[in-house]
Amino acid sequence: MKNVLVAGISAVLLAFSLAGCTAPTTKTAGKVDATCKVGDPMVQTTLYFGLSRSGGPDISSTEWQHFVDQDVTPRFRDGLTVFDARGQWLGNDGKLAKENSKALMLIHGNDPVENQKIETLRSVYKTRFAQDSVMRVDDTVCVGF
Repeated sequence: MKNVLVAGISAVLLAFSLAGCTAPTTKTAGKVDATCKVGDPMVQTTLYFGLSRSGGPDISSTEWQHFVDQDVTPRFRDGLTVFDARGQWLGNDGKLAKENSKALMLIHGNDPVENQKIETLRSVYKTRFAQDSVMRVDDTVCVGF
């Protein structure tokens, strides 16, 4: 039953991610050639920022907002979306770890300049807030306004 449920959820998520867009056909020179029924092909990048620090206080809402205002917004002036998240994973010690997080969704072109801006954000956050990682998930999407 669990496998059927997981397969059903996966199918629904896949259908939502492909809605309005056909599968990418080729990748050439860093560009994704997708045929969109509506809108234009772009990249959706979601970054997951943990809010806990080992050996220190959690990252405050003020610190997070300062990061968004000073580091994210200047790089992505066309817009962005931030939402609260709660992550969990199995640690190396075999124990379940849970952490409050922020997810940052960016819609952008697929080019080296955009990629570098995203990688800079990840690096700044990891350094400033003593984080081991910032998870990055990229997907081709069709965007229309």
